Amino acid sequence: MRVENYDGIFYQDNSFSQVEDKLAVEVALSIAVNQVPFTVTMQTPGNERNLVRGLLFTENIIRDATWVPELEICKRNTTGCIAAVNVNISPELVLTDFSGKRNLISSSSCGLCGKSSLEDQNSDLVQNQDILEVERVNNMFLKMRQHQNDFIQSGGTHAAGAFDIEGVLLSVQEDIGRHNAVDKVVGDLLIKGKLSKAKCMTVSGRISYEIVSKVKSAGIPFLASVSAPSSLAVDMAIEAGITLMGFCRNNKFTIYSNPQQIALPNKNESMPSGKVKDKSICPKT
Repeated sequence: MRVENYDGIFYQDNSFSQVEDKLAVEVALSIAVNQVPFTVTMQTPGNERNLVRGLLFTENIIRDATWVPELEICKRNTTGCIAAVNVNISPELVLTDFSGKRNLISSSSCGLCGKSSLEDQNSDLVQNQDILEVERVNNMFLKMRQHQNDFIQSGGTHAAGAFDIEGVLLSVQEDIGRHNAVDKVVGDLLIKGKLSKAKCMTVSGRISYEIVSKVKSAGIPFLASVSAPSSLAVDMAIEAGITLMGFCRNNKFTIYSNPQQIALPNKNESMPSGKVKDKSICPKT
């Protein structure tokens, strides 16, 4: 698995320390078919031809099992990873249900629908004047777990929770997809007229790009997970003004972005500065 080193600020027992973590790399790959934009998928760099072949097959674009694609590399990102490819397919091999555009950003696990490029996303910063007390992080996860009834029974669902800045629970939703759980929380808040009160989103699974994107769209300045973030999730959180916390377990967590929005338990303690480390070079294809 491709990884990058990121600086973080580790919290435990009312104390902060600087740490270095390895995060799974997540990059965007734009795929065109016969020069027509098809999709943007979030993926670990490498084996792009296998990814394109499998995607076109499972999406019923081309079902000929003998067809072998030749990728035209159209763009690389600043670290050398392939960012855009085109694949040419003879018209007679393309199934009739292919309309030209999938209009879907497909993530490393679920998906963010309705866009054909990352540039379509909202570039505004999340506005925030609030400071989150560190002791409230663990309490929010305890409250969310108390409402994970489906998970207790099945062990197969994710949960998302929304809280105000005081740690008051506003909504908890469960779903087999962590992205769906986040969407359900946002919808619940909208229906109840409470979205403006939501300041922190907690999630039970890994944080990747699309989770940060959804939280950013909802205008929520704090995002916390029991698991790890991806590199692109951290990059986007930094740029969006979101404080992203990972590995929130047993009264411990690591802050990966915008630590200035977290209140220290000891007013005399200074917050160490965290920054993105030099990134690894993407594999050659």
